[in-house]
Amino acid sequence: MAFALLPLCFSCGDDSSGGAGDTGASPPCATDSALGLARCVEGNRYQEDLVFIAQVRTPGNAHWQAVQNLCAERFSSFGFTVERYDYGTGVNVIGVKEGAAEPESRVLVGAHYDHIPSCAGADDNATGVAATLEAARVLAMQDFPRTLVVACWDEEELGLIGSTAYAERATAASEEILAYYNFEMVGFVDENPGAQSFPAGFELLFPEAARAVDAREGRGDFLAVIADETASEAVSLLERHGMSLGLPVISIVVPTSLVSNPAIGDLRRSDHAPFWDRGYPAMMLTDTSEFRYDAYHCTTGPDSVDALNQDFSTRVVQTTVAAAAESLGL
Repeated sequence: MAFALLPLCFSCGDDSSGGAGDTGASPPCATDSALGLARCVEGNRYQEDLVFIAQVRTPGNAHWQAVQNLCAERFSSFGFTVERYDYGTGVNVIGVKEGAAEPESRVLVGAHYDHIPSCAGADDNATGVAATLEAARVLAMQDFPRTLVVACWDEEELGLIGSTAYAERATAASEEILAYYNFEMVGFVDENPGAQSFPAGFELLFPEAARAVDAREGRGDFLAVIADETASEAVSLLERHGMSLGLPVISIVVPTSLVSNPAIGDLRRSDHAPFWDRGYPAMMLTDTSEFRYDAYHCTTGPDSVDALNQDFSTRVVQTTVAAAAESLGL
């Protein structure tokens, strides 16, 4: 089905925004429903954080430390119990808000905050960190039956090291993780026909998703949700709320038999993969990186904020907030 990005309000409680099918004013920010919480997302807050984060932040440098501090300070200000998890070579920032009825059941939302040298990494992955901070702020407005965990992972660019350390610790502690929503590059849109490409062999392994892109004339204007089979419920929530909020969502569900297969290596290149490998439901929310965006890793030019689409990113955060809220038991 074709979607269009619709006018969006960036202020909590502003009545001017509309979701797909709206004919009048949309409901204001409210904490008693998933879509009500989604309306609490403020695009201007997201954008301010994006601009701050999008500077060179290789592990150990001053801005890497500043972004680590930002994650810790924000999570604390939102009421989370904060841990700077030093796993030996890097530091993950973890925020936990205990569930009221089923605290043993956890839902995670996160993104990696490190990047490569000599590149500002606006899309990769300042967008993901800014999205995590805004999602954490909004989700903290409500008390949920289940426990919410928010995370800024370190050393993703060096081989998913930070998220692997957490997933290993969670496995050792027999944590029950119901879903992990991983923001990985959620800011770039190219509406030109043919702008979207695929990894080699993608059309053979995932023909339905390939047809969905072809039906959009190959435009790079959708959110890709890449999930394992155990995350199917969360995927359905993202699809449904994306429809309500005017966000195009195309899902790629990887069969359990393929999650560790080198043939899908391009679908494993972020912090959801360590959770897959330990049997946890997880998904990557992405604009598809270099398969749409030539400036990925500053290959053809700067990965800068001015190339990105705030409206699209804000809808991604809204959609994720709504889906995560339901995963948390709202």
